[in-house]
Amino acid sequence: MNIALIGATGFVGSAVLHELLQRGHRVTALARNPAKLAPREGLTVREADAQDAAQVACAVAGHDAVVSAYNPGWTVPDIHDQFLRGTRAIHAGVQASGVRRLVVVGGAGSLYVAPGVQLVDTPEFPAEWKQGALAAREALNLIRQEEALDWTFLSPPILLEPGERTGHYRLGQDAPLMEADGRPGGISVADLAVALVDELEAPRHVRQRFTVAR
Repeated sequence: MNIALIGATGFVGSAVLHELLQRGHRVTALARNPAKLAPREGLTVREADAQDAAQVACAVAGHDAVVSAYNPGWTVPDIHDQFLRGTRAIHAGVQASGVRRLVVVGGAGSLYVAPGVQLVDTPEFPAEWKQGALAAREALNLIRQEEALDWTFLSPPILLEPGERTGHYRLGQDAPLMEADGRPGGISVADLAVALVDELEAPRHVRQRFTVAR
């Protein structure tokens, strides 16, 4: 497939880029600073700002699908506002481009840990991640209102770490997957990328959110 990728230089996006290229897909990566991406076979880099809907539309037009691993950066002081500005621009840009398929990497904070209780609202949720997690939850709410897009929203598990690619994972929906001993489930970022590209190649969660763990 011919995939447009937003956020290709980030922790998750770089793993998704590698997985896509390893499987032989052609990737157009949108980047504000194209120099951050080294030349690779199958990769085209387009200079574009994810917070500008017109630039997004121009860069992703003609592709089979768009993958967004957008995150303005966890250390950005106004991450909440920037995250939502980018989210809205990406939704509008993809719609304007005529591409229908959009797969978004969201956050774990919107997963339900009890009836009516999302992870981000628990007292134990780390304060340093909260504003970004709240924005990611709102991004899920926003994409659920999209009627013109065949969207999928992938929430990572509670623990997302560097690590090897095994190609194996468990699927869940709106609650975090746990280990047999009750500990939070986790996954390597490489295997999160496997799950995302599997969803692109064989969609099972169109207009749904899903989560994964090893």
